[in-house]
Amino acid sequence: MTAPAAESPHAALEALRGEIGKAVVGQDAAVTGLVVALLCRGHVLLEGVPGVAKTLLIRTLATALELDTKRVQFTPDLMPSDVTGSLVYDTRTAEFSFQAGPVFTNLLLADEINRTPPKTQASLLEAMEERQVSVEGTPRPLPDPFMVAATQNPLEYEGTYPLPEAQLDRFLVKLILPLPSRDQEIDVLARHAAGFDPRDLATAGVRAVAGPGELASARAAVAKVAVSPEVTGYVVDLCRATRESPSLSLGASPRGAKALLSTARAWAWLSGREYVIPDDVKALALPTLRHRVRPRPEAEMEGVTADAVINGLLARVPVPR
Repeated sequence: MTAPAAESPHAALEALRGEIGKAVVGQDAAVTGLVVALLCRGHVLLEGVPGVAKTLLIRTLATALELDTKRVQFTPDLMPSDVTGSLVYDTRTAEFSFQAGPVFTNLLLADEINRTPPKTQASLLEAMEERQVSVEGTPRPLPDPFMVAATQNPLEYEGTYPLPEAQLDRFLVKLILPLPSRDQEIDVLARHAAGFDPRDLATAGVRAVAGPGELASARAAVAKVAVSPEVTGYVVDLCRATRESPSLSLGASPRGAKALLSTARAWAWLSGREYVIPDDVKALALPTLRHRVRPRPEAEMEGVTADAVINGLLARVPVPR
């Protein structure tokens, strides 16, 4: 399937939302977050209970963008080589050859990443940061575009290995996939009753509306979005406020400030503007910062969440005019 020519990269990515809606009901915020991450060359942490279409969302996104995708189910016995690949001895040639792992794709769905030991979790760090994999000292570049979409279950913590702060910081955004509303759930069941098969997206009419070329052009356009010194200062003030908050034991790092600026620029471009306004920063503050901060234990006991603290800071930090 070849992506049809679009009027512009912006039109192509606007059409993307409607195309994903053919298979995924609701989750508009998650769709937007994934598009923002692709525009920023970032990675996504998806959190939601089982059955809210996390896997279907990634598969549909890949189909609509004509990208290759692979899924890895992370388990306690998964080894790093199961993700990155390894050298395999060929008896016919008496030589070792590299057998690529599933990380060599455009969209990697790392399912339940917190169920695998830290050693295997860490095998993704080089891929996420350097866009390459080193096996036996030889670096091998990953395809472009490349994005990791990792999922984790928010309910079951027994037998899991929570991601350390250093690895959480590598994810550009953390998206929360909520349960559908009553009307949305009725729509889901009606689609299945009418014959929708989530394993065959063609039955839903999902087609490629854009491709790597449109995505590359969109990224170049996002890089030209202007940011005033006042907005830059607002981003810094927000992130510094997280470090000074008495409710948080860990605030956003300078990498977090850089991420917030990047996501705000992407959102401004998606909104049809060539410059960033404070509302763009506000719109992306929660998904960009919620996984980079940590409430103090005593605050958590009182029901304080990372989202609540960030919302409080958004209300208090002065907004430039």
